[in-house]
Amino acid sequence: MDQPHDLKMLLEQVAGGKLAPDDALRRLQTPAEDDLGFARVDLARQKRCRVPEVIYCPGKTVPQIVAVMRALHAARQPVLGTRATPEQYQAVQRDLPDAVYHEAARAITLPLPAPVELTGQVAVVCAGTSDIPVAEEAALTSEWLGARTDRMYDVGVAGLHRLVNRLDQLRRARVVVVVAGMEGALPSVVAGLLEAPVIAVPTSIGYGASLQGVAALLAMLNSCVPGITVVNIDNGFGAGVAAAAINRLK
Repeated sequence: MDQPHDLKMLLEQVAGGKLAPDDALRRLQTPAEDDLGFARVDLARQKRCRVPEVIYCPGKTVPQIVAVMRALHAARQPVLGTRATPEQYQAVQRDLPDAVYHEAARAITLPLPAPVELTGQVAVVCAGTSDIPVAEEAALTSEWLGARTDRMYDVGVAGLHRLVNRLDQLRRARVVVVVAGMEGALPSVVAGLLEAPVIAVPTSIGYGASLQGVAALLAMLNSCVPGITVVNIDNGFGAGVAAAAINRLK
């Protein structure tokens, strides 16, 4: 294995009777990639980066999605397909009955036999109900990567009392993801009240002059609160990965 702590965990599982020696040997011998012809699945990414390869579903056929999921699952890696439609999920489930669809996050997961133990504390906050799909993508990704995650939705600046009522809960988080469209003001407000790092996610929600999220993106990039990190428009997945990485550091 690439990382000493991974090897130590593997040996502890064998010693504790939770993993058969032959299964442990197969994990140690996992190849770096699985060449499927149309895709070369990176099986070493989880060891290298702590984040397995993720399947971006738009533009892929159902057989392609299924083949990549099977390759990752066979390598005993967590499986996540982002931006999946209900129709894609229904077709995938015919081949992979254990697949789970997360409607709000628009994602498909394929669970491992042993569930991931959640640690730390991430908070995902969104301004309005229309921002929930992006917020859920962030929250699901964070949990999928092992972070205990709280959700606080519809607490935008149009009614700041809703946010103030959750401050005690927010202050327990190691990192906070803040999702907002329209004028994108919520991350500045949250970051001005907390010690924890804030990851801002602009969404494409808003009326004409919001320019499909460009207005929120520029507002977040120009925040007067120092230290806010901003990801791309609607990029809940990227925010969830970053939040989980920060959560692991403490």
